Amino acid sequence: MSETPIRPANAAQTASASYRLAALDQDFLLSDAMRGVRFLMEYAKAEQALRAWGVRSTIVVFGSARIGENGDGEHARWYAEARAFGRLASERGGALHGADGQPRDNVIATGGGPGVMGAANRGAAEVGAPSIGFNITLPHEQEPNEWSTPELTFRFHYFAMRKMHLAMRANALVVFPGGFGTFDELFEILTLRQTEKAPPIPIVLFDEAYWRSVIKFDVLIEHGMVAAADLGLFRFAEDAEAIWRTLLASGLEPGQSIE
Repeated sequence: MSETPIRPANAAQTASASYRLAALDQDFLLSDAMRGVRFLMEYAKAEQALRAWGVRSTIVVFGSARIGENGDGEHARWYAEARAFGRLASERGGALHGADGQPRDNVIATGGGPGVMGAANRGAAEVGAPSIGFNITLPHEQEPNEWSTPELTFRFHYFAMRKMHLAMRANALVVFPGGFGTFDELFEILTLRQTEKAPPIPIVLFDEAYWRSVIKFDVLIEHGMVAAADLGLFRFAEDAEAIWRTLLASGLEPGQSIE
């Protein structure tokens, strides 16, 4: 006949949630009181990985997740040019550095999803360069594309921290056609530039006809919502090579090319 295990006298104390190590207590870490700590953790985790890879600066590429390689109308062209830009910027910008402690510059960084984002990451991968995917949790889960560097593929809960990481190392911003999400990211950076809360990085909008059809820039000026000089915060380009030339003309400093 087996003996009934003797319950330790302090069993209630050791089983209490308050006795768990704070770092191992998921209920505590996910509590409302720890929101600031979680915010800090999202900053620190990505920061540590980016430093380990020697990423000193990035070129951020925004654009619609709904644009496909074989899409209708202009979609296929937009995808192809985003892919071409990811390739040439990675070759010429300094992303292929990183050996012997040499920093990587102008590394392609996207929102990590499909469409334009996947195209830019794909172009970088095709020349053997690392690229970054800053993914976000959404009600309808976003999956990372297959071309961002696995060790640089991040997932954020907080949009604000994701935006901070997208902006804080950016040497330039390239914006392909997109919808609400793309507009959000574009106007975030434009506002930071307009208010001088961000350095004067070049901003290039791809496909002038698209952008002028969906945003009536001149009407904003007519109504006094922005100054005419504010339209100088960005420029337009029509293909990948033109984007690169425009970035260089606007002050982008490329790293030394790898022979």
